Amino acid sequence: MIENHSSGDLLITVEEKEDRLVLDWRGKSNDRAPGQHLLPFFEKVLQQAGGSGKTVEMHFEHLAHFNSSTITAIIKMLQTARQKKVRTEIVFDGSLKWQKLSFDALRIFEKQGEGITFRSIA
Repeated sequence: MIENHSSGDLLITVEEKEDRLVLDWRGKSNDRAPGQHLLPFFEKVLQQAGGSGKTVEMHFEHLAHFNSSTITAIIKMLQTARQKKVRTEIVFDGSLKWQKLSFDALRIFEKQGEGITFRSIA
């Protein structure tokens, strides 16, 4: 079982369901080097999901802000998920301009297929 992750103003809660691991991002991700703590966390998540055939579902709709360094860590996570063939779904609030712009730019991963999808709740 994977424990919740917190660092600074960021909290990522983890809920394990029958067919997926749900990661709910809350607060703000404003660390200058979030990859130092996010990448090892993502590795554990992808290892567990891959080993059990579960989808990773990441929810950003309650996140107040993330910086460009966080986007870099998310991109690395998506690249690793694609390589490991771990299905991943990104859920965001499209009514928030910053989230729409950020995640629309990452839809390149969706177009490449291989189990990565994006879904706006608005």
